[in-house]
Amino acid sequence: MRVFILAGEPSGDKLGAALMQGLKTLKPDVRFRGIGGDRMMAEGLNSLFPMEEISIMGIAEILKEYKNLKARIHQTAQEIIADKPDVLITIDLPEFSLRVAKLVKAQSDIRVVHYVAPTVWAWRPKRAEKMAAHVDHVLALLPFEPPYMQAAGMECDFVGHPVVTDPQASEKEAQEFRARHDITGPLALMLPGSRRSEISRLLPVFKEVAEQIHAKDPELQLVMPLASSVATLVQQELGSWQVKPLIIDPKDDPQGAEKRAAFRAADVAIAASGTVSLELAASDTPMVIAYDMSWISRQLIGRMLLTDTVTLVNLVSETRSIPEFIGKDCQPQPISEAVLQVLQNPTAQQDAMRLTMDRLGKDGEAPGLRAARAVLERL
Repeated sequence: MRVFILAGEPSGDKLGAALMQGLKTLKPDVRFRGIGGDRMMAEGLNSLFPMEEISIMGIAEILKEYKNLKARIHQTAQEIIADKPDVLITIDLPEFSLRVAKLVKAQSDIRVVHYVAPTVWAWRPKRAEKMAAHVDHVLALLPFEPPYMQAAGMECDFVGHPVVTDPQASEKEAQEFRARHDITGPLALMLPGSRRSEISRLLPVFKEVAEQIHAKDPELQLVMPLASSVATLVQQELGSWQVKPLIIDPKDDPQGAEKRAAFRAADVAIAASGTVSLELAASDTPMVIAYDMSWISRQLIGRMLLTDTVTLVNLVSETRSIPEFIGKDCQPQPISEAVLQVLQNPTAQQDAMRLTMDRLGKDGEAPGLRAARAVLERL
């Protein structure tokens, strides 16, 4: 069996490697070609070109690299058409992968599987219909996504979310973290995001939140694990903070053990919106979600948004237990009040987080193996 598989960013490389492991388990004679990063190459992929060449986010950045991206899209499509694999598997990164799929379908009948459903349940529902013209089968990370894809004419299987297989710190490791940093009172995580735009908008808000909750509860301590992409920027900005958090620098924590221990040790988290809510749920850490964007983005997304919550724990658990402060509501005072309220009563959140993990496939078959089985069963 021959598989052409492509990913364009670290999260996709992680999904791709797990899927490749699953395919090798179920079909030992499988052979791979494609594009991927270190994890996929460790599973036997010889990447057509470095994955980083297509790992570009943001309209301005894409426009700047448009000529190169277009050339790579056409190169990749021609390689696939010439190779005639049994299946093409594209992983997320729709700006690249779905354009490749469109070209491949225009010149062949190669079966196309796309891993990670677009968020049509949140906004831009027409994306599913456009996708259906050149995608046969979708592998979904969230349990409520298959009906949206099926309604557009594609086969779709929920295969579980990779967060359920991420390593978690033990209670012993959490207690050792507290002892190592002399933390005796309540502990709050601060997670302001991993992109420069997020840091510029959220860090000033988080600074005021830190001051306000410290004024109400001087015993409460703060810890901030940094994303490597913004670590230097954040540390520069923290110089002006009066209430300084304990910093976990990724350079000093290459395996992420200290970060995992901090997640498990924390009593509450203030976090940017995104998949981090699932990471917090996996570590059983109650949270408050905050996010802001430019005025134009607020107006556009506000008009297109189809759901009353953007927090994945709320969506998967079908509750609204996680307080969120998005756009114009991303203000220090209500966020601070919510943090203190969650500290007082985390029970409702804990129930929702456990339900979320169950629904995402915790303690079940590994998502990579489920994804591989779904691909093979529908071939």
